[in-house]
Amino acid sequence: MIYPENFEKKIGFTEVRRLLKGRCLSTLGTEWVDNQVTFRSKYADVMQALGLVEELRRFAMLYEDAYEANFFDVRESVLHIRPDRTYMEEINLFNLKRSLHTVDQLTSLFKRQSADDGEEHAPFTHLMALAESVGSFEDVVNRIDEVLNKYGRIKDTASPKLLTVRHSIEQTTRNISHSLRNIIQEAQNAGYIDRDVTPTLRDGRLVIPVTTSAKRKIKGIVHDESATGKTVFIEPTAVVEANNRIRQLESEEKREIIRILQELSDMVRPRIPDIMGAMKFLAHIDYLHAVASIADSWNAIVPNVENRPQIHWLEAVHPLLQKSLMQHGSKMVPLDIKMPEKAKIIIISGPNAGGKSVCLKTVGLLQYMLQCGLPVPVNERSKMGVFSSMFIDIGDEQSLEDDLSTYSSHLLNMKQMMKHTNNHSLLLIDEFGSGTEPQIGGALAEAILHRFVASHTYGIITTHYQNLKRVAENYPTVVNGAMLYDRGEMQPLFRMQVGNPGSSFAIEIARKIGIPEDVIAEATDMVGENYILSDKYLQDIVRDKMYWEKKRKNVHKQEKQLEDALSRYDAEMEKLNNERKTVLVNAREEARQLLSQTNAKIENTIRSIREAQAEKERTREARQELQSFKDEVEQAENREDDAIARKIAKIQRRQERRKNKENKKGDATAQLSATSSNGTQPRDTAGKISVGSTVRIKGQTTLGKVEAILGKQARVLFGMMYTNVPISRLQPAEKPKEDTISKVATFLSKETRDAMYEKKLHFKPEIDLRGMRADEAVNEVAHFLDDAIQLEYPQVRILHGTGTGALRQAIRQYVSSVRGVKSYHDEHVQFGGAGITVVELA
Repeated sequence: MIYPENFEKKIGFTEVRRLLKGRCLSTLGTEWVDNQVTFRSKYADVMQALGLVEELRRFAMLYEDAYEANFFDVRESVLHIRPDRTYMEEINLFNLKRSLHTVDQLTSLFKRQSADDGEEHAPFTHLMALAESVGSFEDVVNRIDEVLNKYGRIKDTASPKLLTVRHSIEQTTRNISHSLRNIIQEAQNAGYIDRDVTPTLRDGRLVIPVTTSAKRKIKGIVHDESATGKTVFIEPTAVVEANNRIRQLESEEKREIIRILQELSDMVRPRIPDIMGAMKFLAHIDYLHAVASIADSWNAIVPNVENRPQIHWLEAVHPLLQKSLMQHGSKMVPLDIKMPEKAKIIIISGPNAGGKSVCLKTVGLLQYMLQCGLPVPVNERSKMGVFSSMFIDIGDEQSLEDDLSTYSSHLLNMKQMMKHTNNHSLLLIDEFGSGTEPQIGGALAEAILHRFVASHTYGIITTHYQNLKRVAENYPTVVNGAMLYDRGEMQPLFRMQVGNPGSSFAIEIARKIGIPEDVIAEATDMVGENYILSDKYLQDIVRDKMYWEKKRKNVHKQEKQLEDALSRYDAEMEKLNNERKTVLVNAREEARQLLSQTNAKIENTIRSIREAQAEKERTREARQELQSFKDEVEQAENREDDAIARKIAKIQRRQERRKNKENKKGDATAQLSATSSNGTQPRDTAGKISVGSTVRIKGQTTLGKVEAILGKQARVLFGMMYTNVPISRLQPAEKPKEDTISKVATFLSKETRDAMYEKKLHFKPEIDLRGMRADEAVNEVAHFLDDAIQLEYPQVRILHGTGTGALRQAIRQYVSSVRGVKSYHDEHVQFGGAGITVVELA
């Protein structure tokens, strides 16, 4: 039961209906909104309606492009053909075909998707049940498709006779046009009519526009004249018969079309009951589309609905008020309306314009929307129930016809509520007890409230009466609620808090408006100090509760932040552990590489010692140091990363000390070797070294030939390898009798071969020297050409740019002195020209 009759208007649902009808695609949907959207008092009916909306929203999101949305209301034209020999017009048949095609597509999709997509998506059980009673219209659609084209007109091929007639009309029309063109051309040559005149239609007949002065020059029938009277339209005698023939053919065409339409209507007539059922199905789908559209625009959802009266709403929004506020640039404050578990009635108090009535209307509208089968704009954690009836008493119900005052209308509403409410009813009463003398009005309201409590009715009641606020102290099923007010800013917060009554803030609001202080003082004396103090204490309680509520929220927020921080910390720790493992792996790999490099270096050292004829004790010592280094690296693999770093640093320092020791011992060995071979102590003869000199590195026995002098460096050819060596480290040597310089050992260790392969793999036959100084560039070119010759590249490119030409000249001057360079030249002009030197190697 819904009371009173204008219940929907009071809560704003009439506007919701209007908006829903505006979203419908046809009159099918708008009629459904008017006739089928009603209050449902049974839980099963509510859930079925909500289930249909939710499934259609999901279906539209997944398969909106899988069908044609044609919703045409053809019920009137279909019912029109119930008598025999009646027929539907082409456009009505065309709309019927499109609508039935949409019905077939939707019913097929509902059934197929429910059967096939059950595992991937929840099945469309409600939509499938809705489609089960709808038949298939494939035969009707196909037959109409055979007769009508894509524009809804009868095809020429609809029947052989129609094809013949239309062909005759076309042929006769062409003949008439040809005859008229000839007549017009002759008249234009004779000067009777203008050059731009063309045939036109008048009363379905082809005629020629002629000036009034020349109308007797052309024989024929005058059919019409222009509004000014200066032009007449003549049908020449030569085409009168042909035009008559077209009239006859058009009559035959019309009769054949009517016959075809009657034939189609005869096929449709037995299916009229099924078609009306399909139209009802389309109306329901049209309505569901409208609901889904408006729900999306309001961010409305289907909340958790339980089969009992319940109000536990979070972030509830009055959609119409929100729309109005958005249009004026304001923002809606969502309401939390949570009725305690054992409570059934909330007495809401607070200042005027504080949001009490908005809260009441929000509850009324959203609960009514839910039980009409519409999603509601609340938080998804909200819980809603189902009520068997709803009653409202809000606003001024004065009636001159019924001789009712405001208070009388309120009492009449109270009478109906006490008579019909039960433990599944919801009451919405605004300004309970107002409209009459406050003392008796408050007493009567309290007595009525006792009746509501006794009948276990649910309700939201707003009031300013102190005696009603105290009722909550006597009944566990009644609780107070306060609309919060900011005392500092003197403005409402539009938030409700359950647990304590609210203050009216009458004194504060009067003072803010500017009521004189003496008037306020006099009013204070009238009500007594105790009343003022109790109101002040009430304000303090509400303020303190707000303060502690804010503190509680902050504590929860900080706890959440702490939990998030701990989660992030755990994630970071896991990440650091993974990175630590990666660092350990990399450190071990670096240690292995260092071991490999040291192995190769010690091998070279041993070879040098052997060449210098050193004692076996030195060789044994080198091998022992190598084995010691391997053992230390293997032990370091099982330690922490910082221990690995310290160990590697220690090993590197030991290598440095050993290197210094080797250099000193090598110098002594070289001196001994030179003395034994030459019989004299070598002297510093750096000044005697020149291009072409035979030299050796101090402490070594391998001979080489000086190819170039580069400042304090000499470029020396040892065997097939060029090496840049400081001149201070070279000493002259006697040229051997045989060219032993070219006879180099062919033995290469595995480490040397691997190093050569690695170098060749990463070597690029091009070097960029732009921006370098001349000495830096020459040094880079020296190393670059060494590697290229060693790796046997036939050609390399040196990019130096044009600029002033100084860098280019220095580089080419050096290149010309390098042994192993056949020639050099500018790059092709398309690839850099003089900015690049191409070097051909031997």
